[in-house]
Amino acid sequence: MAESRALMPEASATNAPELSVSELSNALKRTIEDRFGFVRLRGEISNYRGPHSSGHAYFCLKDASARIDAVIWKGVFSRLRVKPQEGLEVVATGKITTFPGKSSYQIIIEAIEPAGVGALMALFEERRRTLAAEGLFDEARKRALPFLPLRIGVVTSPTGAVIRDILHRIADRFPRHVLVWPVRVQGETSAAEIAAAIAGFSALPSDGSLARPDVLIVARGGGSLEDLWSFNEEIVVRAAAASLIPLISAIGHETDWTLIDHVADLRAPTPTGAAEKAVPVRLELIAALADLERRHAGAMARFIERRRAEARALFRALPQAEEILALPRQRLDHASRRLSGAVLRTHDRQRIALGKLSQRLARQSPQARLSRAGERLSALEQRMRRALATGADRRGERIRALGSRLVNARISSVRMEQERAAAARRRLDALAGRMAHAFRGGIAWRRAELRRFDQLLVSLGYKNVLARGFALVRDAENKPLRLAAGIADGALLDIEFADGRKSAIAGPPQEAGQATGPAKSSRGTAPDNKKTRKERGQGSLF
Repeated sequence: MAESRALMPEASATNAPELSVSELSNALKRTIEDRFGFVRLRGEISNYRGPHSSGHAYFCLKDASARIDAVIWKGVFSRLRVKPQEGLEVVATGKITTFPGKSSYQIIIEAIEPAGVGALMALFEERRRTLAAEGLFDEARKRALPFLPLRIGVVTSPTGAVIRDILHRIADRFPRHVLVWPVRVQGETSAAEIAAAIAGFSALPSDGSLARPDVLIVARGGGSLEDLWSFNEEIVVRAAAASLIPLISAIGHETDWTLIDHVADLRAPTPTGAAEKAVPVRLELIAALADLERRHAGAMARFIERRRAEARALFRALPQAEEILALPRQRLDHASRRLSGAVLRTHDRQRIALGKLSQRLARQSPQARLSRAGERLSALEQRMRRALATGADRRGERIRALGSRLVNARISSVRMEQERAAAARRRLDALAGRMAHAFRGGIAWRRAELRRFDQLLVSLGYKNVLARGFALVRDAENKPLRLAAGIADGALLDIEFADGRKSAIAGPPQEAGQATGPAKSSRGTAPDNKKTRKERGQGSLF
């Protein structure tokens, strides 16, 4: 009885349903997501290392006493207006959920925004230092504006007062052709639209019906730091730096500074000021041109009169033609007298030289050279005949001596080859006997190994395990099943026993009270403890 009472608490504890770790994690996940849904969290970004190789971003949000893991999926990250940065205080909007792999909860962020003006200013300064370190704000890379552009491009909102002020000011000062690229200057997509407009103007051809402007104005009216934040985005600053057109920035009022003001070729305090810097005043140019024309006409008249006076003075200073030609004529007469004497002397020298050359040529005539060559050839022919007769006798004696030596060497070589072949034949017969013996031994050893492996395969096969009372469970695709958690209720199972196979349908596990087992003995003793636990933990498959 004492043993029975000791087992009762353990038996009552098994009435609670068993949950797998995955089931518990999924239940907690559903509870947290149903309870909280979307929330807005204010905190500081920590442990941010940029987007993962998959494109997702992982970091933490923390305050003075707590922290929470945060995730931004790849598709959401590309649409964020404000990108996460280490140490930035933000307000994040997203959904609370759990991550079963770490048994932790986290927030899936859908939107993110800086937490107040202080955070925006900190982000502004950090971004300004980063871009300045890249050299985007250097004065050396800024370009001069054209004095009188033919076409002016304007990137601004088409419905505000800014575009009307710019068009009115340009029309008053110097009417020019104005191309307006309408964009939103505030909102989540405004930065991308502004950057696309700057790049679009740069991509226009340099000629044609819709040609590239000579100067570009990016303008917006006044507003708060949040309203002007689109012009602090990195995509806008880099687009302005890459612009092929000289760019004037006119953002906000004179006291408002944005990052595009630093990278622009010229900053205007207001949009109206940008229009004034883009074109000069037409009436002032007309007056200046008239004054320049008057001054130019007077200067040309004075220049021509001065050149005329100089020409008259030079003409008076020129000598007479006879005086100029007298000295060259005298030199020509002297040269003609010297030339006639030189021609006679040269003729005599050439005649003497020709006589000497004729004598040398007679000694080198072809007939004389052929006669001398014939004499030398006759002498060489006689020497060659004597040498051939003597050489033939010597070569005959040498050939006969070499023939006798070659016959003797051939006889000795044949005898040595015969002896070497006999020795090789004896070694080959010995090796053939050894190889046959080794081959028969190897075949016997491999047959013994094959019998041993066959016995090992039979002893380790699953058929022996089935013979000991176990069964092999397969699914409908004939794949072995090892865990009950991987079997869905109602699945068709194939169970292999030692003497055959049976089919079964999987069902839910039975409760401890419904399981059929051996009844208690009349004395009240409990059945074997190990067997009872095994029967309670195993449900029926039939």
